[in-house]
Amino acid sequence: MRRYFGTDGVRGVYGRELTEELVTRLGSAFARWCGGAPVLVGRDTRASGVSLERALAEGLAAGGSDVALGGVLPTPAVALLADGAGAVVSASHNPAEYNGVKFFAAGTKLTDGEEEGVEALMDGDGAATGSVAAIGGLAGRYADLVVERFGRSLDGLRVAVDCANGALAGLAPGVLERLGATVIPVADDPDGANINDGCGATDLSLLSRCVREHGVDLGVAFDGDGDRMLAVDADGAEVDGDQILAVLALHLGVELVAVTAMTNLGFHRLMAERGVRVVTADVGDRYVLEALRREGGVLGGEQSGHVIYLNGHVTGDGLAAALLLCSALVDGGSTLSGAVAVMSRLPQEKRNIAVRSRVLPPALLARVAALNESLGGRARVLVRPSGTEPLVRVLAEAETASEAKKLCARMASLVEQELG
Repeated sequence: MRRYFGTDGVRGVYGRELTEELVTRLGSAFARWCGGAPVLVGRDTRASGVSLERALAEGLAAGGSDVALGGVLPTPAVALLADGAGAVVSASHNPAEYNGVKFFAAGTKLTDGEEEGVEALMDGDGAATGSVAAIGGLAGRYADLVVERFGRSLDGLRVAVDCANGALAGLAPGVLERLGATVIPVADDPDGANINDGCGATDLSLLSRCVREHGVDLGVAFDGDGDRMLAVDADGAEVDGDQILAVLALHLGVELVAVTAMTNLGFHRLMAERGVRVVTADVGDRYVLEALRREGGVLGGEQSGHVIYLNGHVTGDGLAAALLLCSALVDGGSTLSGAVAVMSRLPQEKRNIAVRSRVLPPALLARVAALNESLGGRARVLVRPSGTEPLVRVLAEAETASEAKKLCARMASLVEQELG
């Protein structure tokens, strides 16, 4: 069992669960775990990132690694550009008061077992001293690679781009303009405190209003560290990761797609109709990535907006996903609403429940299993602990919205009784 690592690295409220002292220990342990490999460090735009970046570099150097500080960089940029290992100071889609650390080895996030290995070294001391140096120009190098590998002419396309006041601010609008699109930047002015605040992939309302006001073809929204992307169509209607993945699977002509347990049943039905094999992994983009590598696939993703395309990349990338989606629309001569209409999405109802403990009791899990068995595949419920916050997430899916709502309320009540 991991003590510090969750679904996506180590996260917590800055100054409370996540401190400089903890981050320094993590850095030292990771450096020793990876044998003193050089480490590229990036961060998002949170005010706490500067201090935590310094603490992380101190720990990495104490563990024997030479550290290159890349400054503000999207998470996928670090994964793509790191010669040895990589680390990102970010809490991704979480509010500004949170922060965290993600680690990469050979461009890939650590497995559960590897994270346990890092934690096992956290009580030791680093005996070596590596170097720390700032390095510039990496955002530009990343942009060049994304354009080269995933770009095509987008002349005539009008796009609103919500950067979540995060790591893709300035960068993503510039890439789309470079490819010929007309761009309306949204949430593109980070101040250290406004990351993911009423904007980005966790709140599409601002982007939706912007798309309608400016009459553009579509809007794309990233999260704070740039590894997720969601969209809205020309009418401002939200398009989730399942729908985006469906469009890309058909456009790219893949034979296999990896998804998670959250993925809509409508996606599974569409892929079955088109002869595309679907592999289901645990929730978390790194589990999707592990499934792709195990099965020899190149495309996968999550409903939350993680899209992984391994033909030219090593991890999920919001900007690359946006370019792939725009390319699919241009190549197909379709609107976004027309493209996603190919997938019938079953109604889902979700609820996040604040809990004292995220450990799900066996009795609760048995109730969930019994209910799903009684539903016979026409509907389902899913109960899982959040990997990053003190929450339990409940999802219900059914043929009608009313049935999904009833199922969700029923399971939420059970969770609150057991853990609330």
